[in-house]
Amino acid sequence: MSAQRSRRLADGLTVGRAVLGLPLILALVAGQAAVAWWLLLLGGLSDAADGWLARRAGGGSVWGARLDPLTDKILISAPLLWLGANGALPLWAVWLLLARELLISGWRAGQGSGGPASWSGKAKTILQFSALLLLLWPYPLASAALHSLGWLLFWPSLLLALSSAWGYLRRG
Repeated sequence: MSAQRSRRLADGLTVGRAVLGLPLILALVAGQAAVAWWLLLLGGLSDAADGWLARRAGGGSVWGARLDPLTDKILISAPLLWLGANGALPLWAVWLLLARELLISGWRAGQGSGGPASWSGKAKTILQFSALLLLLWPYPLASAALHSLGWLLFWPSLLLALSSAWGYLRRG
């Protein structure tokens, strides 16, 4: 596959991931936990796939570099807000995390290249997706244990989010 085609495919996955945000929040509000969980999983996998495609092409497009973090924010914010509204996560922690995301999104928008993600920023995203998938686990099998594990993973993801934000701002 050519580099140009890999970049186009990566950009297409990014757009597709952005589109998943609305059905994800609608599924959560409608009580369709399994649908929401699968949409979040699909979004996380597409994030990994578009990153892999962009690296394979020697780097993604500038457009993709700007849109990719925004789509992550959409996919992560929807379940975070729902979990906070339903008391599964403390609202102060959700708002702190969302404020961090807005701050860093603004910082990255001011960077010419979209502000490439740091390793700690990437680790934060993986940890957040993992925590949210566990917190939203919709099936009865081991649900209490998985929800507890999701709760435990949420806190290091918050600390990593704040730490990576400090790293971005110190660098910029």
